[in-house]
Amino acid sequence: MRRMLCAVLLAAGLAATSSLPAAAQPRPLVWGDTLPATLDPHAIFDVPSQFILLNVYDGLYRYQGNPPRLVPWLAERHTTSPDGLTWEFTLREGAKFHDGSAITAEDVVWSFRRLLAMNRAPAAAFTPVLKPENVTATGPRTVRFVLSSPYAPFLAAMPLVAVVNPRAVTPNIQGNDHGGAWLAANGAGSGAYQVNAATYQARVSLDLERFPDHFMGWSGNQRPIDGVRVRPVLETSTRVLALLRGEIDATDSYLPTDQVERVERNARTRVARDENMRVFILRMNNRKPPFDNRDTRLCFAHAFNYGGFNEVVLKGLVVRNGGPNPNNLWGNPPDLQPYAFDLAKAKEHCDRARAAGAPLDRAIEIHIQSELEQTTQAAQMFQADLRRVGVTLRIVPSTWPNITGSVGRPETTPDMWVHWVSTYFVDPENWIGQMYDSQFHGTWKASAWYSNPQVDGLLRQARASLDRAERERLYQQATAQVVADSPDIWVYNTLNLRGLSRRVQGYQFSPVGSGGELRLMWLEN
Repeated sequence: MRRMLCAVLLAAGLAATSSLPAAAQPRPLVWGDTLPATLDPHAIFDVPSQFILLNVYDGLYRYQGNPPRLVPWLAERHTTSPDGLTWEFTLREGAKFHDGSAITAEDVVWSFRRLLAMNRAPAAAFTPVLKPENVTATGPRTVRFVLSSPYAPFLAAMPLVAVVNPRAVTPNIQGNDHGGAWLAANGAGSGAYQVNAATYQARVSLDLERFPDHFMGWSGNQRPIDGVRVRPVLETSTRVLALLRGEIDATDSYLPTDQVERVERNARTRVARDENMRVFILRMNNRKPPFDNRDTRLCFAHAFNYGGFNEVVLKGLVVRNGGPNPNNLWGNPPDLQPYAFDLAKAKEHCDRARAAGAPLDRAIEIHIQSELEQTTQAAQMFQADLRRVGVTLRIVPSTWPNITGSVGRPETTPDMWVHWVSTYFVDPENWIGQMYDSQFHGTWKASAWYSNPQVDGLLRQARASLDRAERERLYQQATAQVVADSPDIWVYNTLNLRGLSRRVQGYQFSPVGSGGELRLMWLEN
C-alpha cells in the first residue's frame, strides 16, 4: 500500500512536466504538507491555510524572517492618526491579480468587507473594532480604515487578510455565500503562485503554477520553481518514507523527533530546525464537568509529565512553556512558574474535586489528531499517569477539521483535545488575547470555554491601549491570573522541524507560515 501511494505521488509530480525537455525545468516541487479544508482565504484560520495565504494571495503587509518582521507588501506605506482610530494605507503601483487586472484600493475595500460580512476565521481579529462601512477607498491607491475604538494589534493582524479579486469572485456568487463555494476550489489572488482549479481535489491534491508577473519577482541568480504539487500524506511513517525515497520534497513542519535522525542519516534529505513560536496545549473544556472545577484542572495540570515528554519523548528539542504565550514573546510575567509534574499533588487536587462532586469516576475523553503522532504520544503518556491517581482517560482518534468543527458550542466541544497554537500574527493577542477573552467563545482558539471577568477586562484594556509598556503590564497581569486558574495545560514552545529534500534550496523559515513561502525557494537536481 505504501509503495502504491508513493508511486502515485511521484507520478502526480512528474505528469505536469513530462512533455518538457529535462534540461528545461526540474521536476515539480512535491510538497507533502497538509491542505486546508477550503482554499477560500477568508473562511479558515489555521496553519494549512497560511500556505495558501502566503503563495496564492497577497496582503497589505507580510511577515518575513525569524524573528518575524512586519514589512510593507501590497501597501508601500501607511499612516495612523494620533488617537489610533484612523489608518490609511497607500498601495504600491504595478501589482496585478492573476487575470492581469491591476489591484486597486476598491479591491482592498471589497476584500475587507467580504471578510467582515462572512465573519469567519481571520475576521475575529477585526470584527470587534471595524465595521464594513468604515473601510473606504479615498483614492485609486489609498484605503482608509476607521476603527470604532483603538486596537493596538491592528497592524500586526493585517497580514491575516488576503486581497481577493472581486472580478473573479462576483460572477460566481450563489445566494448569500459571498462566492465561498466557488472560491473553496479556485484561486482569485495575486500571489506568486496560482491555482490549477482543473486538477484540484479537496484535501487530496493541489497543483500550483508560477505567476511570472508577481510584483515582488524573483531575486538573485535563483531559478524559480515553475510547478508545485501539494500532496498530503497523512500517516507519519509513510510521509517520512516518501521523503527518503525522493517522492516528496518536504514533510509538514511537525516532524516527530524520533524521525529526525532517520531523515538526517539519508544522503538526499535533511531536517530544517528553526526556533518557532508555537505552543503545544492540552485543552480542557471548562464548561463541562469535571473541568468546571478548578481542583480537577489543577489535578490534570500536575499529572502531566512535562520533563518525560519534553526531554525523553521529544529529546530536548523543545522548551518548557509555563503559560499560553510563547516564552520568546513579550507580555509574560518575569516570575511565571510553570506547573510541575507531581502525582501526590495531583491526587490531592483530584480528591478535593471528588469531594466537591466533580464526576471524576467517568472516563474523560481526549481527542487527538491521528495524523500527528506527537498528539498520540502525549495522550498515551498522560493516560498512564492519570491512571495512577484514579482517573480514566480515553483516547479518541480524530482530525483537525473534525475537532475544530465541533467546538462551536460547549456541549459539543470535547472534554479535552490536543493541538498547537501557532503564530498567525506576532502579538499577545494571537495567543492569550484570543484564547481566554470570553468574547471569542465558539472559536477553536477559545475552545477551553474559560471565563473570568477580571481577565476579560485586562485583555480588553491591553487590546485598546497604544502604550506598549502599559500593554505589557496588562498582559502580565492577565497571564498570571489565567495560569492561576489553570484552564489548560501548556507544555512547550517548539522547535520547528521540517524534513526537506536536499534539492530544495532557499528555504527560509518564519514562524508566520512555518517556512512555506515558495517564492523564496529553488531546486537543484
